[in-house]
Amino acid sequence: MFYHLNSSTPSTSPSFILTCHGLGKRFNREWIFRRLDFTFQSGNVYAITGPNGSGKSTLLQILWGQSPPTTGTLSYQKDNTVIPVEDVYNHISIATPYMDLIDEFTLQEQLEFHFKMKSMRNQISIDELIEQMFLTDARDKFIGNFSSGMRQRVKLGLAFYTEADVIFLDEPGTNLDKQNFEWYLTQLQNRDKSVIVIIASNNPEEYIESTDQLNITQFK
Repeated sequence: MFYHLNSSTPSTSPSFILTCHGLGKRFNREWIFRRLDFTFQSGNVYAITGPNGSGKSTLLQILWGQSPPTTGTLSYQKDNTVIPVEDVYNHISIATPYMDLIDEFTLQEQLEFHFKMKSMRNQISIDELIEQMFLTDARDKFIGNFSSGMRQRVKLGLAFYTEADVIFLDEPGTNLDKQNFEWYLTQLQNRDKSVIVIIASNNPEEYIESTDQLNITQFK
């Protein structure tokens, strides 16, 4: 049900812990998944796997607090302090194919808008982030004129460089060519090793850093 891929030594006292107990989601009479018990801990990368339509994205949305489970409970703790679900958004960053950027903003304006609400990891500047995303020439270009691959790079850049305890990535390689996919893998490898990364994907190349796989089809 869970497969250990490679060893990574987590902290003996993880600062952030996300615990699922008896988690289940049903639409009408169909169970997407049920009886899911698992604990996500700081310092690890986790892969949620399964075929298209199996419920990977639904599980992510429940984990980050957007959608309520039908059954079971979720708990969030940081430094042994319980975090209310309504405050979870302060501790997460997200990149998904269905997440919107603002077409009417330039890249510079999009980043400035985002970081008015969120803190930037490692106190890097917006200029440095644009360089990290290799989008210097697109600084004043409207997001609406970005290619799908450029949009995905922006989403991933925001996810990796936002100060967060948990990074959620849903099919992170979507729309990336080979060069930009290598860029994504570099960001994953160079991430802050204290965070939790949860990747939903049916492409093993997207989660080569994972320590555990959760196959959602085992919870039908």
